[in-house]
Amino acid sequence: MIPRILSRPVSHLDGPLLGLLVMLLLTSTAVVFSATGESSERLISHLSNIGVALMAMLLVSHIPPQRLMQFALPVYIVGVLLLLGVTLFGIVVNGSRRWLELGITRIQPSELMRLAAPMMLAWYFHYKQATLRGRDFIVAALLLALPVGFIAKQPDLGTSLLITASGFYVLFLGGLSWKIIAGAAVAAGSALPLVWNYLMHDYQRQRVLTLIDPASDPLGAGYHIIQATIAVGSGGVAGKGWLAGTQTHLDFLPERSTDFIFAVFSEEFGLIGNLFLLLLYAAIIWRGLWLAAGAPSLFGRLLSGAIVLTFFTYAFVNMGMVSGILPVVGVPLPLVSYGGTSMLTVMAGFGIVMGVATHKMLVKT
Repeated sequence: MIPRILSRPVSHLDGPLLGLLVMLLLTSTAVVFSATGESSERLISHLSNIGVALMAMLLVSHIPPQRLMQFALPVYIVGVLLLLGVTLFGIVVNGSRRWLELGITRIQPSELMRLAAPMMLAWYFHYKQATLRGRDFIVAALLLALPVGFIAKQPDLGTSLLITASGFYVLFLGGLSWKIIAGAAVAAGSALPLVWNYLMHDYQRQRVLTLIDPASDPLGAGYHIIQATIAVGSGGVAGKGWLAGTQTHLDFLPERSTDFIFAVFSEEFGLIGNLFLLLLYAAIIWRGLWLAAGAPSLFGRLLSGAIVLTFFTYAFVNMGMVSGILPVVGVPLPLVSYGGTSMLTVMAGFGIVMGVATHKMLVKT
């Protein structure tokens, strides 16, 4: 299959969206180089991750939407089985059971579900579109709850909430009633005391308390938020300049190349740089939604829309976390943070968005 894909002309990539993504990746390269202490080794690794992610996007963009629908159910089943394997046989890293050892490599199945869950729900609604009823939304919610439950048990609250968001976007775009959404929001709010007392782990409750008052433990749980907000605020309007961030280069800022890379960017490029980054993200999201709206099938519209809105959610949660308005949940800034798995997943998702749109265009011509 791969040789046939590579033999075709590169006609399934959307030029404007690709250009915006490349701009974001170039910005990422500059920030990662600074955040890693100007490490040439980490820079080469980051560029390698970008190359692999771009190749994945190219390959995925050549897969017709009809073939993606055929993949939806098998990929979902494999993902759920892998999550079950993590629950039974997974290895514990930093107190969480998220990884599955396969002998030659180690995988994190929750990353697969970032695409598998919305793909499955989009396939289900496409399959049921002629006879779509209220009970179908219940079935879809259960299909989403299964992998989310496994991931929350690992525990990985951040990923479980984000996958929940991706599934919710499919439900919303599929026509879920606003009355049901409002009722679910009220029920969720009413259940918060139960979640706080019986479902959340001690460290998760501590994160919420730290968000409210980070100064209560400035050298412990509140350290990340305090140092990040100092870095963001010290950037001022124009920033301190590339490679000149003191919070970063004096090692005050934790996880500076991954979860808190936005603080590095803010300190070095200031408010002007942040506005540029926000406009770049907004342009990517607008272009992605424009492509999703023009998809010829319900499956394509639901899947593409969910992928783009999930990308927005990841960016919003990370920036909110670094800025001190959301709890620290360990979510990377998409296509900016250092890390191959997250970048590969995001770029493959945009490959799907481009493929859905451009395959439609080729059919029309």
